[in-house]
Amino acid sequence: MPTSAIDGKDTAAIQTAREGVVVCDRSEWGIIRVADDDRLRFLHNQSTNDFQRLKPGEGCDTVMVTSTARTIDLVTGYVLDDAVFLLVSPGRRHFLLQWLDRYIFFTDKVQLTDITEDTGTFSLIGPGSDAMIEKLGAGSLIGQPYGSHILVDGLRVAVGSGLALPGYTLIFPIAQKQKIWEQILEYGGLELSDRGWEMLRILQGRPAPDLELTDDYNPLEVGLWQTVSFNKGCYIGQETIARLNTYKGVKQYLWGIRLNAPVEPETIITIGDEKVGKLTSYTETPDGHFGLGYIRSKAGGVGLKVQVGETAGEVVSIPFVSHEYP
Repeated sequence: MPTSAIDGKDTAAIQTAREGVVVCDRSEWGIIRVADDDRLRFLHNQSTNDFQRLKPGEGCDTVMVTSTARTIDLVTGYVLDDAVFLLVSPGRRHFLLQWLDRYIFFTDKVQLTDITEDTGTFSLIGPGSDAMIEKLGAGSLIGQPYGSHILVDGLRVAVGSGLALPGYTLIFPIAQKQKIWEQILEYGGLELSDRGWEMLRILQGRPAPDLELTDDYNPLEVGLWQTVSFNKGCYIGQETIARLNTYKGVKQYLWGIRLNAPVEPETIITIGDEKVGKLTSYTETPDGHFGLGYIRSKAGGVGLKVQVGETAGEVVSIPFVSHEYP
């Protein structure tokens, strides 16, 4: 269903995310701990990115895909000294635990643990987040590559907000949650509600399971090229992705669509009488109506005028995704 009309708090938070710093509670997202000797090799073989190049203190985004390269979830992995933390989408952790467990063979030294209930996760979003993490004692991360992380008094601070906006992700024992939240608000962070996050997610173009990440789409169509290693060798779905890249076979892409009115997700996108795609997400924003949708590559890109159901729309770029290898 389309998101209901936004309120003043959401409007203020969206503005602050662009100019200052907001904090979003992402503790409903899942955290899976992957441990034992074969953890990096195992994750390397089960997802699109190159885990075996990562050292403790580093991290990356990766996509879990089916054997035919259909998308399951966009996951962030943080490599620790003795484990890897996987930050997975809300409502996805039980499925992913079972899915990953199916690929652990008798000789594999891999242990999977769901630590979501024992863990809190916040994201600091916006250009003011550098000053915030300095106050939290993690200033050494400023300027470090995406996914870099350090532990400060039990608080793990990682580079990356979860969106294409500057920021950091904080992971900590659940017992510290209230204290850290109050500290961030005291330092000047403004709360971003779940609805505010969803609005930003759509404006930024971060794909979500069951909407943009489904059995209908592969990571290259989604625009998650930065999560794919084309050099690492065999992994689940690798043959399909390599073939799509080699033969330029990406038939549709995820785009932003500026809309004239609210539209239900799943609405067909057309140009004249021709069906060219489908809307996957919609939100009202401080600047009007906005959606995400897949559009056939031959139809065009930025600036394309489309009909989404009965509503006029214009295709625009979204910063979280790209349509070629970076």
